Amino acid sequence: MKKFLLLLSVIVCLAFSKSDEDAVKTIHVFVALCDNDNQGIVPVPSKLGNGQDPKNNLYWGALYGVKTHFKNSKDWTLVKTIKSDNPKILERLLFKHKKSNTYLLADAYDGMYIKQTTIDFLEATSGRNEFSISYSDKTLSFGGKSGLLAYVGHDGLMEFNVDGNFTQQNTTKRDAIILACISKQYFKPYLEKTKANPLVWTTGLMAPEAYTLKSALDGWIMDESDSQIAERAAQAYHKYQKCGIKGARRLLVSGY
Repeated sequence: MKKFLLLLSVIVCLAFSKSDEDAVKTIHVFVALCDNDNQGIVPVPSKLGNGQDPKNNLYWGALYGVKTHFKNSKDWTLVKTIKSDNPKILERLLFKHKKSNTYLLADAYDGMYIKQTTIDFLEATSGRNEFSISYSDKTLSFGGKSGLLAYVGHDGLMEFNVDGNFTQQNTTKRDAIILACISKQYFKPYLEKTKANPLVWTTGLMAPEAYTLKSALDGWIMDESDSQIAERAAQAYHKYQKCGIKGARRLLVSGY
């Protein structure tokens, strides 16, 4: 009897271990390409600030843009380039985390359409606009079915309001990262409607480069607490911006 119970215990443990191993996490990143002509930003060099050129854009193809930084990361692999049906999305990339069953979909939106980028991101945080992508033997869910939604770019809400379906669609837990200037102040009224959890957002001006996002995702993948993830973001921002860790901690915060 004891041997039977021991064997049963081992089988159950292995089953749970296999289940944990196979559990898929998905992240959807909305990038509003930097655009000197169509966004209320302090102009950057024209090559970096062409919102219709993802290859060289500050927030995408440049050294610390989402595409380049994640392609160069030892923790992520670019597994697929996907043609989007949305003409406002100039490039769509699927990454896989090397040490976990986590997939990241990154969308580069034409900088001219920053308002639509913001709406799409906010609607997804409410649980809307879900869609699936097939990769290998898996069906991966993004949009409103992502476990984490992230926005990267200029904070257009400093210049315009947006209308959309922002009422919470269901009670599924969704985390949100918003790397844009003063995003806590400007995005808070919308996230209070969508009920997404503000995992990391900002209290002041910032450079929304991908090292901050990547470091926050490291903690999220390991199921760290919100405060631990915000600390990772602050440490990364200080490392690259040399702004002082106290300042970085005041800038990158979690929760309301």
